[in-house]
Amino acid sequence: MTLGKKENPDASIGNKYFGTDGFRGEANMNLTSMQAYKVGRFLGWYFSSALSGCDKAAYRPRIVIGKDTRRSSYMIEYSIAAGITASGADAYMLHVTTTPSVSYVTRQDDFDCGIMITASHNPFYDNGIKVINRHGEKLNDKTISLIEAYLDGNLKTLGINDDDIPLAKRERIGRIIDYVSGRNRYVGYLISLASNSYKNLRIGLDCANGASWMIAKSVFAALGAHTTVIGAEPDGLNVNRDCGSTHIENLCKLVRENHLDAGFAFDGDCDRCIAVDGNGNVVDGDAMMYILGKRLKSRGMLNDNTIVATVMSNSGLISSLKQEGIKCVQTTVGDRFVYECMQENDYSLGGEQSGHIILKKYATTGDGLLTAIMITEEICDSKLSLAELTSPVKLYPQYTKNVRVKDKDAVMDDSAVLKERDAVEKLIDGKGRVLLRKSGTEPVIRVMTECETERLCVEYADRIVEAIVKGGHSIG
Repeated sequence: MTLGKKENPDASIGNKYFGTDGFRGEANMNLTSMQAYKVGRFLGWYFSSALSGCDKAAYRPRIVIGKDTRRSSYMIEYSIAAGITASGADAYMLHVTTTPSVSYVTRQDDFDCGIMITASHNPFYDNGIKVINRHGEKLNDKTISLIEAYLDGNLKTLGINDDDIPLAKRERIGRIIDYVSGRNRYVGYLISLASNSYKNLRIGLDCANGASWMIAKSVFAALGAHTTVIGAEPDGLNVNRDCGSTHIENLCKLVRENHLDAGFAFDGDCDRCIAVDGNGNVVDGDAMMYILGKRLKSRGMLNDNTIVATVMSNSGLISSLKQEGIKCVQTTVGDRFVYECMQENDYSLGGEQSGHIILKKYATTGDGLLTAIMITEEICDSKLSLAELTSPVKLYPQYTKNVRVKDKDAVMDDSAVLKERDAVEKLIDGKGRVLLRKSGTEPVIRVMTECETERLCVEYADRIVEAIVKGGHSIG
């Protein structure tokens, strides 16, 4: 196993508001409409300022915005748009769409940046702001630190001596422009990537009552598949509720009961995908990376015969890839770190066990629909079922338990917790592993155990969780 980056597995980007996946928190608690307005105010001003490298007089930035189906997404969307236009930039509205579509449109249509309003796989009451640069990638830390300085009222950091960023006046006030055509072009792009007809395939889709609820069916139907869809009745409160990639059991049942060939489940913003084979068994991100790695290697498209995974990926994936002559580089948890490693080393494929899969030839972010299409392409090209494609992968049972805590750093520094972790590792005796890490977006410590049986995984994880609770760290 090769480490692709030297980050500690508990690392984060260390900002006050923005974590590894944007600004996220409970709507109107940790993330308010006023904060959203100020993010818009900053971005509308920044891309016409010298700080961003702009050297055009009276330049009017163009910023594209998408959102998922949460009730609070509308409030945050219009707050951001108001801030953008108040600073003299134009806001282009994609409306309900996926994170990868915002990335695609930003890159293809030459926007200064893109914004996606989503809390991904989190419950409906959470929300977030993802900011995407003109290349369709996550915004760099330097610019994020400037946004945070503005949120905290530190205007001198921005070189501003007045009380606030200057407001646009008269004809300089920005416009809000409907841009649903950009979303439609993204759908067309996905369809164009398929080289097979899916007319003989029965595909199940679970859209998590989220951003893909209209797009997923239209893509697979256009390719000829007979689709059965669940999780496509969003009401603003049911995103990710008992559906989608975090509640895969519903899709497993759907596939089994309807005798489907395969199923794909997405999360709230559709940047991840978990599959289900025709027997109703889960095919996670590790297994899909195995399939896609072999596919790219056979076509001479897997640069340096290397896949980028994270420290959460199963040990069985690494050994299965090795048997196929494929190396695996591992990074800190987070698709941001996976993509950075891919960029630095020109790797073609990377992803996470949770279903964030990045195919660099086609996208600059994880894309659940793209992943589903490429897996279906391999089913068609190989004339093998999804179960047959995954059969060579031998994965250890894994179990992850999340513990909400008061202070993540305090847990990681607690000698009693670390002692219990070390004791469990000794019991596993090299036939698996233990991983204790901080969430990058929530007040959560994740305890992951990997060993020979599911029963032992649960037993060992519970021992470590008990040490966390005894240390007085847990909430509730």
